[in-house]
Amino acid sequence: MKEAKEAAVSTAVFLKDVDSKFRFITVAAQRAKQLQAGAKPRVEARSRKSTRIAMQEVVAGTVSWEFDDESGAPVAEPEPEPNV
Repeated sequence: MKEAKEAAVSTAVFLKDVDSKFRFITVAAQRAKQLQAGAKPRVEARSRKSTRIAMQEVVAGTVSWEFDDESGAPVAEPEPEPNV
């Protein structure tokens, strides 16, 4: 029940910054792939699942994205490489 309440709040919040549910899911999915590849979370994660963390990051506004000129699809900015 708690997760359903969080999801409803998240849905209401993201509509201010992202113009559609489809774009929200697309950006979050791309960020989840980055997290699975080893990127560090940009928010205090309440979950260990990359998809949940990515959604929290998009809602928090910590994921920057832009439109791809060719397809018009959103492209999440890649995680900067750490200087080693």
